[in-house]
Amino acid sequence: MNQEMNGVEVERVKENVHDKIDYVFKVVVIGDSAVGKTQILSRFAKNQFCFESKSTIGVEFQTRTVIINGKVIKAQIWDTAGQERYRAVTSAYYRGALGAMLVYDITKRQSFDHVARWVEELRAHADSSIVIMLIGNKGDLVDQRVVHAEDAVEFAEDQGLFFSETSALSGENVDSAFFKLLEEIYRVISKKSLECGHGKANGDHNVATLKGSKIDVISGAELEISDMNKLSSCSC
Repeated sequence: MNQEMNGVEVERVKENVHDKIDYVFKVVVIGDSAVGKTQILSRFAKNQFCFESKSTIGVEFQTRTVIINGKVIKAQIWDTAGQERYRAVTSAYYRGALGAMLVYDITKRQSFDHVARWVEELRAHADSSIVIMLIGNKGDLVDQRVVHAEDAVEFAEDQGLFFSETSALSGENVDSAFFKLLEEIYRVISKKSLECGHGKANGDHNVATLKGSKIDVISGAELEISDMNKLSSCSC
């Protein structure tokens, strides 16, 4: 299935040993409990919605492989628990993440009020160049809305985040939000690679954007997820 989103060629790629994976992008899905993080991930990864989904315990992950700008990208997406008692565990998984989906529930004001704290925590533990997409989920419950899109747009602009409203139930905007995030991650790492190459070509060993930092891009050939698979217990 081919799709055209944001001017970027995107298609679902069959997972098999013959696929050439150019990059693996680690993405974390964060936010308060019961805002629909697991449902959004299930909709994107498997096009499923679990009506009897239970709260995530600790961390789970799923993958989906797509093509962006002619490159085969495997999105390795980590679904983190939103409950306070798991925060110390889940924050450890921020390290190495290139992108984050920060989800709130448009029908629960408190979940939006906590977004600032999630951004602060994310930036304390993740790389400074991490791409963040703010997601207002449960867009199908528009008659129960208590968080207006204008408030979220204002916060996103102030914090330098991308923003979208989605419905994991109907699937509306779920794919486009993830693709936008992955597209931006690819733009960021491509820019870093060019800067790195430019610095080497000029004998410059003090490229400011790279000095003392790590480009968190995992080569497909180097990916080892056998141990991580043991952590996954999604019942969706």
